[in-house]
Amino acid sequence: MTNERKTILIIGLGLMGGSYAMALKRKGHTVNCITLSQTSIDYALSQGIIDRGTTEIDEELIHSCDIAVFALYPHVFTEWIERYGSKFKEGAVITDVTGVKGEIVEKIQSMLPEGVEFIAAHPMAGRESSGVENADDRVFKNANYIVVPTEKNTEKAIKICEWLGRELGFERISRLSVDEHDKMIAFLSQLTHCIAVSLMCASDDENIYKYTGDSFRDLTRIAKINETMWCELFSLNKANLLAEIDAFSEQLQRLRNAIGSDDGETVKDMMRRSTLRRGYFDKERGV
Repeated sequence: MTNERKTILIIGLGLMGGSYAMALKRKGHTVNCITLSQTSIDYALSQGIIDRGTTEIDEELIHSCDIAVFALYPHVFTEWIERYGSKFKEGAVITDVTGVKGEIVEKIQSMLPEGVEFIAAHPMAGRESSGVENADDRVFKNANYIVVPTEKNTEKAIKICEWLGRELGFERISRLSVDEHDKMIAFLSQLTHCIAVSLMCASDDENIYKYTGDSFRDLTRIAKINETMWCELFSLNKANLLAEIDAFSEQLQRLRNAIGSDDGETVKDMMRRSTLRRGYFDKERGV
């Protein structure tokens, strides 16, 4: 598939959908979109990010695509497929950018017509800003892309999804099961957002920005958050997320107890393990 040009439909032209469109258009693919905002379409057309766009359900755009990428909230994605999933042609491959898989993958796969495959994926990249005007395909460089197949997926569709990740420019492409993905994402993404939000809610001092350093800014970068989307993601992955919050709370309490009892050895041991484990990331980057 390396040199094959595809017709790709993006449904939901926000930050992530726009970044996908930008990367794929740069590769020479035909990129069309369906989204709610005409302003987003006008901007994307003016910047050469897409070839065509509409705010309507255009059956020709749906039927002509080889690959469809859904960049929607999970419940909107499900509702869209329920209404319009039958419009895709046989052989089309559908994928997504959704942060939780367990509550949507089986539903989506069960609603699609014969010959149309949904193969879930999760780009581990993004920004705190939103909207297609902030799209930037450079966010995919050095980033991870997770493909989440099920027993209903063919190897051909899985490889198409992996090819898409390479076309977008991701450094590493991995496969996880639905359960593995949701457990991992609860720790790597959702828990970190919970920590950042909790930290920002721990003080109502409006002047802290005058005194903060890089460590606080780095730790709370993701606290500027889309509350509608993240609240839905937390709810859909509740069991996994609560387990990770409990595990984190246990470690924080252990550190608190050690500090409170002047148990320097325990504090140092936790710091040594922390340094060692964080070092895995630096080693991977060749630092």
